Amino acid sequence: MRHPPTSGFETAFAHHQAGRLAQAVTIYRRLRSASPRDYRVLHIGGAALFQLDQPAEAVEWLNQAAGQMPRSGATRMCLGLALAKLGRREAAERHLREAVRLEPANAEAVCNLGTFLLLGGQTPEAIATLRRSVELRPGDVHAWSCLGSALLSTGQAVEALAAQERALALDPAHAKARSGRAQALYACHRLEEALADFAAVVAAHPGEHEARSFRLLLLHYVDGLPREQLAAEHAAYGRAVAPGETRTLPRRPGAGERLRVAFLSPDFRTHSVAFFLDPLLAHLDPARFEVVLYHDHFTVDAMTARLKTRAGLWRNIVGLSDQLVEKQILADAPDLLVDLTGHTGFNRMALLARRLAPVQVTYLGYPDTTGLAAVDFRLTDLLADPPGDTDALHTENLVRFAPTAWCYQPPDAAPPTVPPPCAQNSGTGVTFGSFNNLTKLTPATLRLWARVLAATPGSRLLVKGYTPEPERFLRAATQAGLPRDRLTLAPPTAGLGDHLASYHRVDVALDPVTYHGTTTTCEALWMGRPVVSLAGDRHASRVGVSLLTAVGQGDCVAATADDYVRIATRLAADPSALAVRCAGLRAAVSASPLLDHAGQARRFGEALHRCWNESNHATA
Repeated sequence: MRHPPTSGFETAFAHHQAGRLAQAVTIYRRLRSASPRDYRVLHIGGAALFQLDQPAEAVEWLNQAAGQMPRSGATRMCLGLALAKLGRREAAERHLREAVRLEPANAEAVCNLGTFLLLGGQTPEAIATLRRSVELRPGDVHAWSCLGSALLSTGQAVEALAAQERALALDPAHAKARSGRAQALYACHRLEEALADFAAVVAAHPGEHEARSFRLLLLHYVDGLPREQLAAEHAAYGRAVAPGETRTLPRRPGAGERLRVAFLSPDFRTHSVAFFLDPLLAHLDPARFEVVLYHDHFTVDAMTARLKTRAGLWRNIVGLSDQLVEKQILADAPDLLVDLTGHTGFNRMALLARRLAPVQVTYLGYPDTTGLAAVDFRLTDLLADPPGDTDALHTENLVRFAPTAWCYQPPDAAPPTVPPPCAQNSGTGVTFGSFNNLTKLTPATLRLWARVLAATPGSRLLVKGYTPEPERFLRAATQAGLPRDRLTLAPPTAGLGDHLASYHRVDVALDPVTYHGTTTTCEALWMGRPVVSLAGDRHASRVGVSLLTAVGQGDCVAATADDYVRIATRLAADPSALAVRCAGLRAAVSASPLLDHAGQARRFGEALHRCWNESNHATA
């Protein structure tokens, strides 16, 4: 076998090690031309091409390298990573597994296989593989951080936190580990600590846009944060990810007659977003709309199968690089792209900033602006975003398209309603309840609920939700003034039917005040329980206003904290009147815009055409 001149290879490798990848690749290409079968050049050059984000060429080189040295685990590993970046998951997994088989003590290969399995939803095996990786190389910061992410994906938040802290003990400046710890802290409902970690990451690494995005979500749980500050934080994110040049995409001739509308989300599965979206898609006029769905998650279930039937084109893009997703969506050429994620997990905000469709819209999955100049419209309603009040808080134009911005599909598993417990058993006292994400139960919310209990003798509060640290939550509730002996923290139930049946234990549901419930409010109403909500000054704290008004329960919307206490105590004071109200709630929801699926879909479709037409006039 011929070898290229040592000096040439050493020069290329020196550039490579110093991070000067373009210079290194230029020399590697010259060396390959001189000696096309040299394993060193094919393997190291292929790795450099992968690092330079040229996976297709990397695969070509690495395939040749594997042919020259078929028992090289390192080459198989690099080849698997390059294939994964191209979205060729089956081939990628085959080579990554072969790399580990050939070199079982290669901690890097084991870690890469574990990370690949995690992205593919093979979580139990991913965790076992990553545990093996840290056993092989306990000082590997990246492996510990990946293990933490894998553990968190299965709800093992405390163990995930420990893994990320192990990584940070090895390297306190490791951005991914600190972001991972922040996410684990959030899962443990330790909001202030999570925000501090995210702030540290953003301060030290302004280009860590995923951390900046996740931090924006968490800011919605902060009591008393001025809405202008929140809007400014989103706009700053938008500026940080904005591309150097604005892309303009051509419009298809005649698209105003039948629009190709793409929806982008990780939640086309058993998830709240899917339950709100499905009835809209089921009734969207196929003569006016062609639906494209981009699913960005490894979970595929019965809801996924149902949504596939609503789409003319379905693509699962989970694990694909932004570059591949961008290429695919541009090739599919949607007229409108509707983002359903915002700054929640698995989002593609930085990609949307580059503009993937002539018109981009955000809706449903996030209670705020994206902050992106390239997202043109946000769909909402008159009550969640009063005209002239919240428009200036958005980088998008607001389109208020329906009496309420949601379209609810009650679960088939919902049991029948029953009278409230206080009406069935005289003298037992009223049970208030909340089944919201416990992070929404901020100090301000808990203090207000303590006032409700204090004003309602004999009452109790049932909180149902998951927390890996229940004692921490109970201490916070006690510090807020909630008596421990009148508070029950119930764990999650196994199935949706059992979850909804838990409302049989509640008389009146209480909405958090800083970040309202959405699915939980709809579920409580469907199960025949009134919800008391406090109207705030932004979308996240006005969802309850919209939902309750839509079902004729506007008298349960409070304008002030004192009013909130008054409404809750009024409902509790008359069990007979409460029973009458509860008995009529399911029918009220059925007769409301929430369940007017055809009407809401028609209004939704009109809003999409309005976005298209207004954008067309703006660019004409």
